[in-house]
Amino acid sequence: PGLWYEKAAPGDRRLGKVVTIAKSKKFRDNHGKVLLEGHRLIKDALEAGAVPQTLFFSTVGHLKLLPEAEIKRASLVKVKFEDIKTWSDLVTPQGLLGIFSKPDPAKMTYPAAQLASSLPLLLICDNIRDPGNLGTILRSAAGAGCEKVLLTKGCVDPWEPKVLRAGMGAHFRVPIISSLDWESVPTNLPAGIQVCVADNHDPDAAAGTTSVPRGAGRAGSAPVKSGPSAAPEHEDEEGAAGIPELAAQRYYEDWARAPVAVVIGGETHGLSPAALRLAASTGGKRLVIPVVPGVDSLNSAIAAGIVLFEGKRQLLWRHKQDDRQKLP
Repeated sequence: PGLWYEKAAPGDRRLGKVVTIAKSKKFRDNHGKVLLEGHRLIKDALEAGAVPQTLFFSTVGHLKLLPEAEIKRASLVKVKFEDIKTWSDLVTPQGLLGIFSKPDPAKMTYPAAQLASSLPLLLICDNIRDPGNLGTILRSAAGAGCEKVLLTKGCVDPWEPKVLRAGMGAHFRVPIISSLDWESVPTNLPAGIQVCVADNHDPDAAAGTTSVPRGAGRAGSAPVKSGPSAAPEHEDEEGAAGIPELAAQRYYEDWARAPVAVVIGGETHGLSPAALRLAASTGGKRLVIPVVPGVDSLNSAIAAGIVLFEGKRQLLWRHKQDDRQKLP
């Protein structure tokens, strides 16, 4: 198809070296490179304007499925499928790997359909450390039409292969700003935003559970019981740190007014005190996802999906009501 490529000689170790290095977060950060695998992800990346450096493929047919103008900028290297299989992160490799310059959200061109469906709904991920969970959360954020996703420093690297795999192309549909400390989170939010936190801490639970316990507010946290096991010394420390009490309500009650952000915490470490302070400073709510007593709480990815799509429903309903009021 008018493309020049080179054929890797027997014993060529570039593929193994490059892929091994690209899977290292330290390398990704230092050299600004990421590894993408499979037609769908690489095509999405190219269409969004991501810059390919090297593409490894097992048959020329793989290249024909990609936009020619974009891949001409890359070094194209034909290798044996067995070699790709050895270094692939997929269960069933497709025979196509790409090393790309680490995408800059400010320079990406997101799909027209995505932009047309974008809502004044933002997601803040706090301490999401499981790659599969983060990828699924990003996919839900893209599906709900989130305007932007912010990741705090406690989150797993969004460009880790497992996150990319679970994200199913979400990385090239919604802007993702990563490695933020809490001081810089507000500068990435629109003016007048209300920040809410997702929680399984039921306000109707027994008395003594309504204070902010250690780790409360994590998307997958069960209500924390009062009593000797509640580690009161930790509560005293957090109370002294000035962690605010947030008004709690069920997630399906009225809360989403444009613009709005939702904070999802990880299951192990829960929400940061800084997340609760930010929510309180914007008049935000604690959004409770009640589960049947005795049932283990929801994981953070499921909680994110529930709250984001409910936020979307409320924003669209409110927009429709506003339009009706404008009619003469």
